[in-house]
Amino acid sequence: MYIEQVNTKKFNPILYLPIPLGFMALIVINYISTSGMDTEKMLHDIIDKLGTNLAFVLLVAPLSVGCLIVFFWVKFIHQQSIRSLTTSRKKVDWNRILFSFGLWSLITVVMTLIAYYIQPEDFVINFQLQPFLVFLVLAILFIPLQTSFEEYLFRGYMMQGLGVVTKSRLVPFITTSVLFGLMHIANPEVGKMGYIIMVYYIGTGFFLGILTLMDEGLELALGFHAANNLVGALLITSDWSAFQTHSIFKDVSTPAAGFDIILPIFIVFPILLFIFSKKYQWHNWKDKLTGKIQLINPNQIIENNE
Repeated sequence: MYIEQVNTKKFNPILYLPIPLGFMALIVINYISTSGMDTEKMLHDIIDKLGTNLAFVLLVAPLSVGCLIVFFWVKFIHQQSIRSLTTSRKKVDWNRILFSFGLWSLITVVMTLIAYYIQPEDFVINFQLQPFLVFLVLAILFIPLQTSFEEYLFRGYMMQGLGVVTKSRLVPFITTSVLFGLMHIANPEVGKMGYIIMVYYIGTGFFLGILTLMDEGLELALGFHAANNLVGALLITSDWSAFQTHSIFKDVSTPAAGFDIILPIFIVFPILLFIFSKKYQWHNWKDKLTGKIQLINPNQIIENNE
């Protein structure tokens, strides 16, 4: 019922346009304005002027504010509850968020330590206590808002809006997954590794879309995305990544798109989907990922949630 719960006679598709169109316009403007420029050098120039932590805040603060804007728009323009934007359940399941966050955090730490053990020459210890603690506070404040904005915009707001307009689950599933990947096209990583890395970004979009549609809510996607960015930023940085942080390790290897892309998309993510499907007893995969959206009576939502 995650998409269906907003498919009522009160639904106004016109009101859904400003937020996604405005954000995508900013992405296009950013891509065009930085096309042909050395984004890595630009990022380092900003860091030299402002410092690593302040540059990090400058990078993530707009998306963090974006999360609050989405909440405001949904609450006061659509007059829709934040709960219904988050989940089809009667209340947000924080245990789901914490389980997803904890599971991916553990896997991220283990995979990082394995990589460090196998190829220690690719890493240097970057840890400095005071800068790390300052960054830790900033990361906890801003990264969950940044990742939540992306989830609420793509897997929440756009998934629900496109689903109701097209009366389909497949259309928003594919559209939001591809757009999520394209959002990262101006990242410094793309300039270093080439467009092949878009396989990872778009593949991650599809993975998060499956989590949302199969689990009928954003909780698992919210937990995973927060863990991915927060724990990742605390563990590893590099001179060519979008996040320049006071992390524990610094990757000094030559950037290359290879097994690092194949491993999560084609091996790790399917294993995670299997774990989640068994824990939360997912079924009717075809219908939940590709089925039709029906117009429902608001009273039906209450009955189905009871």
